[in-house]
Amino acid sequence: MMQFIAEALVDEPASVMVVEIQGGQSTIVELSVAEQDRGKIIGRQGRTADAMRTLLKAVGRKAGKTYILEIID
Repeated sequence: MMQFIAEALVDEPASVMVVEIQGGQSTIVELSVAEQDRGKIIGRQGRTADAMRTLLKAVGRKAGKTYILEIID
């Protein structure tokens, strides 16, 4: 899901990389994009990133899991 959303937001969709790291209580979702696209993923005052985190929380609640989104530099 994060891959699809991120690819739709950036100019270089081929550079989008999503890695899920399973933990004991939660799953960390690492999102990496091209440097020039990072601002588009974060959004003005972090609104786009917050919206993506909200979507992950909703999916996690339904699945009974906790997801944490990290945008990698």
